[in-house]
Amino acid sequence: MSHIDLGRQGEEKAAAYLESKNIKVLDRNYRFMRAEVDIVAATEREIIFVEVKTRSSTAFGEPEEHVDRTKKKQLFKVAEAWLHERRMEGSPVRFDVISILRPGRPDEKISHIEGAFWYI
Repeated sequence: MSHIDLGRQGEEKAAAYLESKNIKVLDRNYRFMRAEVDIVAATEREIIFVEVKTRSSTAFGEPEEHVDRTKKKQLFKVAEAWLHERRMEGSPVRFDVISILRPGRPDEKISHIEGAFWYI
């Protein structure tokens, strides 16, 4: 499976996971300039910007460990653009990470880190 296919499979599983938790998926793969957020979702209380990390193994660490400072800054800019386009500035927001390890295998593992990071 290619890296791109693995990522798409992970994003599909993450969206289904969120919906199973009664979290509504509003947008997927939203791009602003060169940055992207994988999933924009919402609860009754807040807008959630979700970064999905999918890996077939932990040879290079846990998937969520690959959300670095640069990626966080990009996510903040994308979130601001998404909120601005919809005239929703000032809405409560949260940044989550969903990591998916070994998707489609019997030992698949999905981890949802709510409030994984805040504006920096």
